[in-house]
Amino acid sequence: MPTEEKTRPDADAASRMHATKQRLIGAGLQMLLKHGYNDTGIQALLAATGTPKGSFYHHFRDKEDFALQVLDNYMAAVHDALDACLQDASRPPLARVRDFFETTQRSYREEGYMGCLIGGLGQELSGISDVFRSKIAECFAAIAERIAGCLEEARERGEIAGDCDPRAMADLLVDCWEGAALRSRLERRPDALNTMLDFYMGAVAAKGEVATSTEAVAPTMGRR
Repeated sequence: MPTEEKTRPDADAASRMHATKQRLIGAGLQMLLKHGYNDTGIQALLAATGTPKGSFYHHFRDKEDFALQVLDNYMAAVHDALDACLQDASRPPLARVRDFFETTQRSYREEGYMGCLIGGLGQELSGISDVFRSKIAECFAAIAERIAGCLEEARERGEIAGDCDPRAMADLLVDCWEGAALRSRLERRPDALNTMLDFYMGAVAAKGEVATSTEAVAPTMGRR
């Protein structure tokens, strides 16, 4: 089969190049989490992965492009976790939201409590780079939008107050989580993450219970 013999080498080469890119992105994620953007050097990355400089520039225009692609890869994993947790219809909506953050916490633990790549790059670069500020804002907005959909379902089911704004609550949750992630990085332990999540979930659930109780009492009072 001449055609098959002709195309197989190109397919093999493409596979090798893809593997090289993924190896660089995987190593780059760990370096960016540990050292930040400014202290992550291309030469150190190449040495750590045994990659020639030419291969790096085949896949990435420059260091900024590389970091943005690492961020895209990181966000793809975040969306996978959101899918796995938030789309589990066998669980109540608030439980699904909690599952996502607990899953995220487990990944932090496996990485040694290095925190969130999005938040870390945001703190380091948002004040000096419009490109990163826009990209990171987009990432946070995407996460909040997914969570807001689940909170809207919780509102409709009476798990949280009927007059709440699910998107505002989702934004607040993401903001609080990022602050707790920073604290957990400083302390190298999960206490801040657990405390924040317990407080938030307890507060929103309590509002739902109060709203439900009020609705139940109102008709009774009207009959008196």
